[in-house]
Amino acid sequence: MKRTVRVTALLAAAALVSGSATISACAPQPTDVGLQTADGVTRVSVQTTDYSAQLAAFNASARKLGATLLADGGDSDNGNVVSSPASLLIALSMLRAGASGATAAEMDSALGFPGEGRDETMNALLASLEKFDGDPGSVDEENPPRKPVMHAANGLFTDKGVPTGEAFLTTLAKHFGTGVYPVNFRDEAVTKPAIDQWVSRNTGGRIKEAPAQYDPDNTFSLLNALYFAAAWQTPFDADDTSDGPFTKGNGEVINVPMMHSSLTMAYAEGPGWQAVDLPYAEGFVMRLVLPDGDAPGSAGASGAAGQAAVSAEVLTDVAKGLGDAKQGMVQISLPKWDHKTTFELRKVFKTLGLNQMLATDKDFDAIQQGMKLTQAAQAANITVAEKGTIASAVTQMNAEASSAVVPEREIVLDHPFHYQIVHVETGMPLFMGWVADPRS
Repeated sequence: MKRTVRVTALLAAAALVSGSATISACAPQPTDVGLQTADGVTRVSVQTTDYSAQLAAFNASARKLGATLLADGGDSDNGNVVSSPASLLIALSMLRAGASGATAAEMDSALGFPGEGRDETMNALLASLEKFDGDPGSVDEENPPRKPVMHAANGLFTDKGVPTGEAFLTTLAKHFGTGVYPVNFRDEAVTKPAIDQWVSRNTGGRIKEAPAQYDPDNTFSLLNALYFAAAWQTPFDADDTSDGPFTKGNGEVINVPMMHSSLTMAYAEGPGWQAVDLPYAEGFVMRLVLPDGDAPGSAGASGAAGQAAVSAEVLTDVAKGLGDAKQGMVQISLPKWDHKTTFELRKVFKTLGLNQMLATDKDFDAIQQGMKLTQAAQAANITVAEKGTIASAVTQMNAEASSAVVPEREIVLDHPFHYQIVHVETGMPLFMGWVADPRS
């Protein structure tokens, strides 16, 4: 479909939308591209306690998205995968705000989105993360902060020559804290650096370019960025880190740096799995899920089967088990890892059954007339070591218009395992991954 070039400027009411371009007012803005805001439209204040059922639906949706991303594997060629189901969920929620007809119904059904209060619930979730907001650029990643930095940012770049729906932009302003950057996509020399700069600054430079390939025919680019940095509640002692065996999915035994400690944390187990919530200093945990090494199709299996074996249903059981678990002393052995993954999300959307969403050129008319999705991608990375964790992710969707206590339990993560970074207050899995080989 060829783009129809229009000489009309953005509709005045649509161009002058509210809020800031990010969830955080402290986040820097791209140079050479001005953010447009509007008088009279402010971010609505909402509490997660008012939307507990809807939040549970979003958490279930995030687990489904995460399991699908891990099964897809992205560009991984060694089995290691890191993803951000929360970033994808936020971006899809923003897109859903402008969907109608069969596409809206398909998204709600395939993703399990709540009906009433969908935008309000996402607003409340984002607001709850704001308690930990900070500037990613100020973090010393060699020494993760005791108070976690959880920075969430939403950005919307629209073409100056194509009107964007007022109601859609107002919804993003009221519930997603998102302003709009009017740009000329044909002017790649200005627009691409502006988008890349937005990505880099909102991920502390860990992701330097937008994950989707730049296309001057696009008229719409919607982005979400997440950045997480936190110290463990109790750091691992580097002197206790030593090489230990790790059995890969194909049965090969390798030696990797393993961290060791005895810590108080929630422990649960179920058919074919063990799990713990390893606490950060405040507000977050790393959820570690270890499938049985001899379970068919799980950690002991070859190839990527172990990824798919930790299904959304299993992750729901894990969340319930750990939610009900009492704190106890656990002996943990955990490898260090530093991984990154890029996803072509249109493949993921097809797996989820979002075919109408990919095909329609009518159901996003509330955003731009004749808008059709052209690209969707995510880039994510994570570094886990003795002091804590640093992780970041960007999701982009483009479119064209037309101590001495004896441990009670032990978990030795010495074969492929699943992990999540979970926001304790809401239960949202912000990052999700699979460690097949901690070395690469």
